[in-house]
Amino acid sequence: MSTGTARDFTQRIVVITGAAQGIGLAVARQFARRGATLALLDRQGTVNETAIAIHSEYRQRAHGYVVDVSDDAAVEKTVADIEQQLGAIDILVNVAGILRMGPVLDISSRDWSRSFAVNTTGVFNLCSSVARRMVIRRRGCIVTVGSNAATTPRTNMTAYAASKAATHQYMKCLGLELAPLGIRCNIVSPGSTDTDMQRQLWTTDQVPDTVIQGSLQDFRLGIPLQRIAHADDIAHAVCFLASDQARHITLHDLRVDGGATLDA
Repeated sequence: MSTGTARDFTQRIVVITGAAQGIGLAVARQFARRGATLALLDRQGTVNETAIAIHSEYRQRAHGYVVDVSDDAAVEKTVADIEQQLGAIDILVNVAGILRMGPVLDISSRDWSRSFAVNTTGVFNLCSSVARRMVIRRRGCIVTVGSNAATTPRTNMTAYAASKAATHQYMKCLGLELAPLGIRCNIVSPGSTDTDMQRQLWTTDQVPDTVIQGSLQDFRLGIPLQRIAHADDIAHAVCFLASDQARHITLHDLRVDGGATLDA
């Protein structure tokens, strides 16, 4: 296998959730650069504009689908539509996620439930629908973008961290059961990444430096590589795990956080 073609996704159909912005958009662009046909899912209607823009820039087929990943019936219909319109799904990338902040004793039941509905149940819905089809074909790859908060406690991020931890373990169990059927399941766990979600945590221009240096008060280590990730850093990791270069990798959690969790 030549390294020049190992990450060529020509004639591969890739489904990406949360594709209208942030990491999801970066993932979509990286797959488009490598020749994939894209099914872009997002709750925001702007995902249709995203698909048009990607097709125009990369000359690859890209179709937008407006869907709430927490709605199992809507997800099943969307996946069926994708396979009818584009063909058999080769790769699923779960990126859609939300962040609800607050002290552990103050987080509302609504924010708790919604965090799990999107970050955990949304992944379950997509994986269940797509994997059932992959099983018939005995091939496929699923990559879920999680978070290093899944394994490292964070103050004021209880619902987010707990939902990501549940998803992390779900992906491991999914990968274990699907491995004998030729389907690989992996996780990419970002740390602090320059996206709209990250910026909602910033209150001053000095915050990025604070994140890099860490906070003893918040029991948070800094970032040894001394930089906050770009969305493309995460997208490159996703593309690697989805590629034939990673054909013998499954049940893996690839940490992309500049060393922030000391590979815990």
